[in-house]
Amino acid sequence: MEIIHTRKSSQAIGPYSQAIRVDGWVYSSGIVGMLPDNSIPGDDIVSQTHQVFANLQEVLAAAGCQLQDIVKATVYLADMDEFAAMNEIYSDYLDGHQPARSCVEVQRLPRDLRVEIDVIARPSS
Repeated sequence: MEIIHTRKSSQAIGPYSQAIRVDGWVYSSGIVGMLPDNSIPGDDIVSQTHQVFANLQEVLAAAGCQLQDIVKATVYLADMDEFAAMNEIYSDYLDGHQPARSCVEVQRLPRDLRVEIDVIARPSS
């Protein structure tokens, strides 16, 4: 088991790794919309979803992957009424790639964030 870590993404705020690689598969922790210094870029779903994808790209890059290598994603929303806004941004970043996905509304996310995404990926090369 290999721990994946990058300073180019938000930092873990608990006893966990940003991602783990096992047998070529990459399992991310929940990636949130905080900047690398753990500040929050905005309190809205749009700015936080963009930051989630910026962070996700950095964590995946540290593991030798890219967004197109995602096999499964789980999206956690603080409010399902924000699904359409999140989904539009999600679709733009994945650019036609359609991994399996679950999306659930949760009562609360860390630091009262609006969105969190975890993924399973495997490098295509």
